[in-house]
This record gives sequence, C-alpha cells and structure tokens, in this order.
Amino acid sequence: MFPIPRTDEHHMSPRPPRSPDDERAGVLAEVADRLRSRGVMVSSADAPDALADLLSAVERFEAAVEAHGGDLMVDDLKSSRPDDRHFVLPRRAPGESVRDYIARIDDATSALRKHPRRPD
Repeated sequence: MFPIPRTDEHHMSPRPPRSPDDERAGVLAEVADRLRSRGVMVSSADAPDALADLLSAVERFEAAVEAHGGDLMVDDLKSSRPDDRHFVLPRRAPGESVRDYIARIDDATSALRKHPRRPD
C-alpha cells in the first residue's frame, strides 16, 4: 500500500505534514473560537489545557440547561432578555483565572440541577 498524500482542498497539491505544535495551535484556536462564540472571554494568556477544561465546563452547563427545558439560543450571554437568568452561563470577570471561572460554572451547574424544570 502506498501512503495517500495530504492535500489542500483548494489546490489539491500535497501538503507537508503538520508539526505537533501546528496541530496544538489549531486545536487551541478551535477551542477558543467555540468559547468566544458562546460569549465567553478568553485571553492569549489562558493555558491551552485550562481552555479545554473550560469548554468542558461550559458544555456541562449547557447540557444541564437543556435538560431543564432551557433554550440556549435565548438564554445565553449575548441575550439582553433571557427567559430565565438561571439558564445563562455566568459571565467571566475581568482578570478572573480560568480555574476560578470553571469553579463558578460548576457551582451554577449544580444550582441549576436544583432549579425547577421548565415545562415544555
């Protein structure tokens, strides 16, 4: 069997393999973009592993919101009039460490589990 060369979709010419550093940078950029798209402030000073943990905490919170009948399109950080403030992810404070922010998200997720479920 012959190896299949990697190609650029636009030029269809072989690309050199990406270095592990390039792969990590790509993954970090994707994680940061996913957080920013949810209204979460991220900084270049945030550690890559911490951002991955932050994304996991945000996803756990969102799953709890959905399980309680919340609407992530209405109850988000960008909404000026959420249906239920309990369903809105806590906003990251300026200068707040990722670890401290994760702890606040986890607390909000726990509190949400005690919040009455919204009727469908």
